[in-house]
Amino acid sequence: MSLPKVWSENLENHTVSRLKLEAARRFRILSLPESLNEWLDLRPRLVARIEKSLSVLLKQNTPPAWEETGRIPMDGYSISKICYQSRPGIKVTGNLYIPEGQGPFPGVIGMHGHWQQGRLAERVQARGHLLAKNGYVCLAVDAFGSGERSTEHGKFEYHGAMLGASLMNIGETLMGAQVADNMRGVDLLCSLPYVDAGKIGATGASGGGNQTMWLAALDERIQAVMPVVSVGSFESYVGGVNCICELLPDGLSFCEESGVLALIAPRALKICNCLRDCNPTFYASEMLRSFKEARKVFQAYGADEKLSYQLFDMEHGYWPEIREAMLGFFDLQLKGAGHGAPRKESAFTTLPEEDLMVFPRGKRPDEVGSIAAHCRKRGAELRQNLMAKKSINVKDAAEGLRKILRVNPPLKIKKIHHHSSREEWGRFSIEGTDGRFIPVLLQRPKNANSNYLILSSPGGKEEIEGSRIFREAQAAGNGLILFDLLGAGESGTDGRKGESLPPYHTLARSELWLGRTLMGEWVLDYLLMADFAKREAGAASITFGGLRDAALAALFSAALDNSLKYSLKLENAPVTLLFNEDVPPKFLTMAANIPGFLVWGDISLVCALTGESCEFINPLHSDGKALSDGELAKTRNEFATMNSVCGTKSSASFIR
Repeated sequence: MSLPKVWSENLENHTVSRLKLEAARRFRILSLPESLNEWLDLRPRLVARIEKSLSVLLKQNTPPAWEETGRIPMDGYSISKICYQSRPGIKVTGNLYIPEGQGPFPGVIGMHGHWQQGRLAERVQARGHLLAKNGYVCLAVDAFGSGERSTEHGKFEYHGAMLGASLMNIGETLMGAQVADNMRGVDLLCSLPYVDAGKIGATGASGGGNQTMWLAALDERIQAVMPVVSVGSFESYVGGVNCICELLPDGLSFCEESGVLALIAPRALKICNCLRDCNPTFYASEMLRSFKEARKVFQAYGADEKLSYQLFDMEHGYWPEIREAMLGFFDLQLKGAGHGAPRKESAFTTLPEEDLMVFPRGKRPDEVGSIAAHCRKRGAELRQNLMAKKSINVKDAAEGLRKILRVNPPLKIKKIHHHSSREEWGRFSIEGTDGRFIPVLLQRPKNANSNYLILSSPGGKEEIEGSRIFREAQAAGNGLILFDLLGAGESGTDGRKGESLPPYHTLARSELWLGRTLMGEWVLDYLLMADFAKREAGAASITFGGLRDAALAALFSAALDNSLKYSLKLENAPVTLLFNEDVPPKFLTMAANIPGFLVWGDISLVCALTGESCEFINPLHSDGKALSDGELAKTRNEFATMNSVCGTKSSASFIR
């Protein structure tokens, strides 16, 4: 028997439309001041807030250690294959394009976009060859997770989606990691005797253009800045399809993209966009909104001539015409030559990717590392810290969990809409005070009690029918409340646009831009359902149930709501969010990437906070792999230890 639908048609775009409206309001609220004094007052607070959201150590006081593994002679320049230290335990692979002569030459740091080959791709190489032939030292670097910094050396991969988002669980961001790497790249450039440290430029396209903007905003050594096909508005990121490397958690709670561009003032900034770009975020119309707002600050400095833009009748990319514009711009700003007009590019020869690699394929040293390796290493350190604790204050831990989930004061039910029953199911629409609209199925108990199971799944209600929890509840005759989580099932799109993206990629990113987490929103859904169960069904006792990510939302809800005791039944749920073996993780959705979660604790601590019984049916690793007998025994011990450390009466059972 298939579960009936609540509505005659799905509410496809309601959730994202609501978020877009909120983002539009934020754009208008976050307008920039027009006076220099007001801006100088805002500026340091804005920088501090950005650095906090990036969640990575950015500035270091010493030049980075680096090594050269080879050098390739070219016509009028050479290419050095290098690796430099970014942060402790993290090294960056790159190439230095060095003109012949003593120098000192202006330096340019070049950042690539979403090419899995990273700096090795021909279209990325082109900028290095061209700059070196024209008297610039260019440092081209691999972004974290791209090029030679992939999980398996020489096997290129996309660094975003679940892979890059996994950094959030260990308290970092992919954007912050890249800014840190690039700042250290500038440290390296400035330390070279043949580079003029007072004349540093930065450029890149798409994701590399995004990094160009962030780097220049936070590093005042960058004197000439040229982001390409990357500037739009933060508002347009909400509901858009963009990489996790372009996400600033909580960003729209305190700034718009115009504010980041304004941080570059009064230094030289030339924005290049393409009229036929396929991504709405980078449409010229979006760029111009941010340009107009940032211009107020440049004008306040008396530096209006330092800000410019140029549009190209082309598709997304860093095309030869744009490279020529780059040469003219850097010549004027870094050499004091010409008038800034495009300069014809000279012929150059790109090289096979293999020739530019710092290390022979498959022979990268462990200390260079990858996102997966870093997540595992840092996760192990955080786990050790957690298990070393002798006592944990339950109240403080719960407040910390609420903070990282970004769960605001609980929502209330605004209205319960009754629909005609179908088969044995009552059908309802729950309207929340924040405007969310939740489809609900209710089946009254078939026995004498008034016990209810509240159950959901990230795949919508249709995924529930095959679950063990559902079958057992029906067999026992208990009451059932089935609902769709925010953005799932009938309540709207899951935010996926393109099968290459994981479920809820767009929705989870959008919520984070607005200062929330999707998991936190799902917690609010569960708490609304508990209120519904008491008001509509007269539930005497409530069990929270969930599949996969929804199991986590159920568990978090029970830990944060002390108004009622909830037992828990969690199926196919992870017992930890530590990064496991699979790369990228394919089991959970984007909702499971929670900024700072493993810094706070882990699933075992959440279970202890509930003070109730928690049944894990088919417990799994974070990538969906089954636990071995030894791992299961270790998990039981960890959950018992957390219970003891917290001094609570929770109990966890694990059923395969």
